[in-house]
Formats: sequence, structure tokens, C-alpha cells
Amino acid sequence: MRMIGLIGGMSWESSAEYYRIINEGVRNQRGPTASAPCLLWSFDFSEIEALQHKGDWDGLTAKMVDAAQRLEAGGAKVLLICTNTMHRMAPAVQAAVSIPLLHIADPTAERIKAAGFSKVGLLGTAFTMEHDFYKGRLINKYGLDVIVPNDEDRATVHRIIYEELVAGRIEEASRMAYQAVIARLVEAGAEAIILGCTEIMLLVRPEDSPVPIFDTTALHAEAAIEYALKA
Repeated sequence: MRMIGLIGGMSWESSAEYYRIINEGVRNQRGPTASAPCLLWSFDFSEIEALQHKGDWDGLTAKMVDAAQRLEAGGAKVLLICTNTMHRMAPAVQAAVSIPLLHIADPTAERIKAAGFSKVGLLGTAFTMEHDFYKGRLINKYGLDVIVPNDEDRATVHRIIYEELVAGRIEEASRMAYQAVIARLVEAGAEAIILGCTEIMLLVRPEDSPVPIFDTTALHAEAAIEYALKA
């Protein structure tokens, strides 16, 4: 198996899900004692979050590049950034290493296209919903029509991620708030919903949406399994 390099800790709540999904997938394919060779670089998310909200993307890029290079030096044969938001610097990370970076948007978009959907609602941090690095890839590379919540709903989605989900808090009132946001996206024409923050899967379940949901955490981790097990 190829060694998987995980850039995580953003937050560790979702990084733990990556580790679980990857190892369960390898065990299912290789047998009950099998697990995935992994290296994990785990950030102190309080430092990352502070830089995000300051808008210091150059400082964040330097941290991500350093982590990627350390994982490559440690023997990783493929890299995953275990967060949607920090894919803003995915091009810089890929340029700094010689091993492939599996972009989180790609397996998500491929699965959506395979299911026959073209108009999708995107949930995530304000950075993911409002900046072009993520939506632009879905639109330009895959031809998807991407819609995001209105201003008030975006603020709600973002607040719940940073105040609750990254801290491991799962609140029923927040689940209901997300259900309402999803319903409004569906009313606006969304045929499916992208859970475009790796923590949202901790809160939102398939039954919380009247249309199919695509969990970027699980899809990204599954892409890592496929790559690691390639002959």
C-alpha cells in the first residue's frame, strides 16, 4: 500500500473521521487485520482559525507547504488536505511537492456528475461558500451550477461550524437550522447538497435533506483508499 500523508487538525474532529474511514475501508478490502499506512501532520487549529479570520492567507500557505514537504520527506506517496477551506492554497501545496495532492472537490464532483445532477447547493465555511477557489473548480472543471445560501444563512452555517462542530458540539437546534438552510437551497433549485466542510458530516445526516447529500469527508477519504491500494 502507498503511504498516505494527511494534513489535518483543521479541526481534529474531522481528521479523526478521515483516519477512521480510511482504515475501515482498507480493512474491508484487505482483511480484518489490515490498516492503512498513514502519516498525519496535525495543526493546532486555534492558530489556523486566527489566521483565517485575519485573512492572512500567505501565512497559512506557508504553513501548509511546510506540512506537505515534511510529509513527503517522511515517505508519503500521496497527500490529502483534510479540510475544504484550506484547499484555497492547494495549487501552492501541489507546486511545492513532487507527490500528488488529491483535491477534495474532485471526487465529490465526479460522484455528483455520475449521479446525473448538475445544480448543487454548497454548504461550508464562509470562505468556501464565498470565495472562488472551491466553487470555481466545480464550475470550470466539471460544469456544475453551484448555488450558496443567502447572507443570513451563510452566517449561520459558518457560525455553527466554528463555534460548535470544531469543538465537538452537536446541537439539535443547529441540525434544525441546517435543515432549514438546505430546504431553501432546494427551493432555489438545488438537486443535491454538498457538505463542503469536513465537520458538517458530524451534524447533517442523509435524512436531514430532501435531496441527496454528498459528504466531502467520506468521498475524499475513499479516494485516498483507492489511490493507496492501486497496484
